[in-house]
Amino acid sequence: MIDNTIFDNTEIAFALKSDSELERAYFLFKMISIEPLVRIGTAATNFAIKAKLPVEGLIRATVFDHFCGGVNEEDCLTVIDKMYEKGVSSVLDYSVEGKENEAEFDAALKITLKIVNFADDRKSIPIAVFKPTGFGRFALYEKIGKGETLTAKEQAEWERVVNRYDMVCQAAKNKDIAVLIDAEESWMQDAADDLITNMMRKYNTEKPVVYNTLQMYRHDRLEFLKKQHELAKKEHFYLGYKLVRGAYMEKENDRAEELGYPTPICENKEATDINFNAGVSYMLEHLSDMSLFAGTHNEYSSYLVMDLMKAKGIDKSDKRVWFGQLYGMSDHISFNLSHLGYNVAKYVPFGPVKDVMPYLIRRAEENTSVAGQTGRELALLTKEKKRRKKS
Repeated sequence: MIDNTIFDNTEIAFALKSDSELERAYFLFKMISIEPLVRIGTAATNFAIKAKLPVEGLIRATVFDHFCGGVNEEDCLTVIDKMYEKGVSSVLDYSVEGKENEAEFDAALKITLKIVNFADDRKSIPIAVFKPTGFGRFALYEKIGKGETLTAKEQAEWERVVNRYDMVCQAAKNKDIAVLIDAEESWMQDAADDLITNMMRKYNTEKPVVYNTLQMYRHDRLEFLKKQHELAKKEHFYLGYKLVRGAYMEKENDRAEELGYPTPICENKEATDINFNAGVSYMLEHLSDMSLFAGTHNEYSSYLVMDLMKAKGIDKSDKRVWFGQLYGMSDHISFNLSHLGYNVAKYVPFGPVKDVMPYLIRRAEENTSVAGQTGRELALLTKEKKRRKKS
C-alpha cells in the first residue's frame, strides 16, 4: 500500500506560493466556505460586470489570479514555467463559455490551434483541450443526439463543427501532443461522443492522441467505457479517456425531474465514488489498449490509482497515466504527486476577465457545495502558515 499521508506535506504543496499568495488563498477559501456570501458575491459580480462598473481590477487581483493563469496564453507563461520547475505540466484551457455563433466558434478554433502550436516547443504543455460547445451550438448537438433529421443548413453547420474537431486533432497528432475534449450536459453528449469516437478511429491508430471525457456521476458511463473498449479492439484503435466525477449535477437532476425521465446521475455521492473508482480500475487493467487522465481532487481516488499502478508494475512516469487537477485547487495532491515522479497536469484556465466569470462562479459554487473540499484546503493552508511562522 502507498503511504496515505503523502498529501499532508504542505511544504511541497505550497512551495510556489509566497506568503502573500498563501494569505490570499486562505482568504478566498474562507469566503467560499460561507454559502450565503458566495450567492451574494455571485449576484453582485454579475451585476457589476453587466453594468460595466470598474471591478475587473479587483476580480483580477483576487479570485481570477488564484484560479486562472492569465488573460491570454503568453500571460500564463510565468505560471506554467514555475509549475513545470516542480514537475507539474499545464493544460491551457480557454475558459470562455456560452458562445452561439459561427464567428465565435471560429475564434475558439483559432485560439485552440494557437495553443497547440504554442505547446509544440514547450515540454511544460503536453496537452491541449476544448469544449464541444466551443466549436458548435448546443442545440445542434442535442438535435443530432435525438436522431432528428437536420435541415440542409444544419447539415452544413454540423460539417463545420466536424471540421473544427478534425483540424485540432490533426494538429495535435502532427505536434505529438494529446487533446482532451471536455464533457458537458447529458442531453447533448451523445452527438459529441459519436464525433469524438470517430476522431479516435482516425487519429488514435498508434497511441491515444484524442481523449474523450467521462463524467462518472452518470451511472451509464462505465458500461459506455466497456462498449467503447470492445469497439476499439475490433476496429484496432486506441482509447483515451479523462475520467472526472462531473460538473452539472443540479442541472441534470432538475431537467430530469422537470421533463419526467429517470436522472442519469448516480443516486448519491458514494455511488459516484464507486463508479469513478471502478472506471479507473478498469482502465488501468486494460492499459495496453487505452490511456487514462484521472481528473480528480479526491485523495482516496488518487491513492487508489497509485496503489493499482504499483500492484500492476506500471511505472510512475508511464505516459499512459496522468493525474489532473484544476489550477488554484488541490495543490497538496498535484505537487506531492509530481514530487514523487507521477505525471501531473494542472488545468490552467485563461481568457478575458469578464468572459471567464461563468467559469469562476462555477468554481466558487462547486467549492461551496462539495462537502469537505473547502475545509480540507483551509486546514492545509492553516498548517502551512503555522509551519512558516515556526521556520
